[in-house]
Amino acid sequence: MKKLLALLAALAILAAACGSDASNTAPATPAAEAEDVPHRILSLSPTGTEMLFAIGAGDQVIAVDSFSYYPPEAPVTDLSAFEPNIEAIAEFEPDLVVFDFDPGDLASGLETLGIATIGVPAAATFDDIYAEIAALGEATGNVAGADELIASMRKRIKTAVFAHQRSSTPLTYYHEIDTTYFSLTSSTFAGQIYELFGLVNIADAQDADGSAFGYPQLSEEYIIDQDPDLIFLADVLYEGQTLDAVAARPGWDTMTAVQNGNVVELNDDIVSRWGPRVVEYVEAIDDALLALSAQG
Repeated sequence: MKKLLALLAALAILAAACGSDASNTAPATPAAEAEDVPHRILSLSPTGTEMLFAIGAGDQVIAVDSFSYYPPEAPVTDLSAFEPNIEAIAEFEPDLVVFDFDPGDLASGLETLGIATIGVPAAATFDDIYAEIAALGEATGNVAGADELIASMRKRIKTAVFAHQRSSTPLTYYHEIDTTYFSLTSSTFAGQIYELFGLVNIADAQDADGSAFGYPQLSEEYIIDQDPDLIFLADVLYEGQTLDAVAARPGWDTMTAVQNGNVVELNDDIVSRWGPRVVEYVEAIDDALLALSAQG
């Protein structure tokens, strides 16, 4: 699991360094141009898998990679999304392969075999997510499902953010990626989500020059000294972090967020997979702010 977290962090840093926009979504070829929609889709992208099922293309998916375990009905295999094996993929006889990471020869190798591909790289904005959902809808013959999903996501996000007015003294927060205190700044996609609520990130000052590509490692002393109003834990599933675990750390029990119970336990996968469930991430922040507001 540590190796996986390290690889995911590296991919996230690469995405942040390179940037992304809606135009980066790789076009589907050649299946999207054909009249017949694909019926044997293979996904090597956990985020892409979630998108496919959310738009109604689940019945067309015949295999997914080893980390595409959401939704539960996804047909998980031992295929690797990080080190894709073209021969192993071809054995499933897919007519469309969805991927988010191409080591350089995946798409070209599959297309040589006559297998269509479509890329859904890590999103940098909400518009990127919407563009990728729309592209998958078109490529799989689920345009209506994609449009409905995008509309629902936009509505839920707007509803979650609308109730919170920006304060002249904005609240501060710390987002924890792992127990070695890697965090993220406002320059990242997740950081932009917090900015929707007018929150101030204590990690921003620790990567002012961008040398950490938006993912600086903070010191324990710095975090305690900053005493953020809110703490968001993105290391719950894989490292077992909770409010109680944080409170047990030396010196952390003196922090305002810990004393007031304003430590939010996030779903690690939702935080790192910027697809349909990103709405739940936004709503988790909304819930945390409502709970803090209720404290008076």
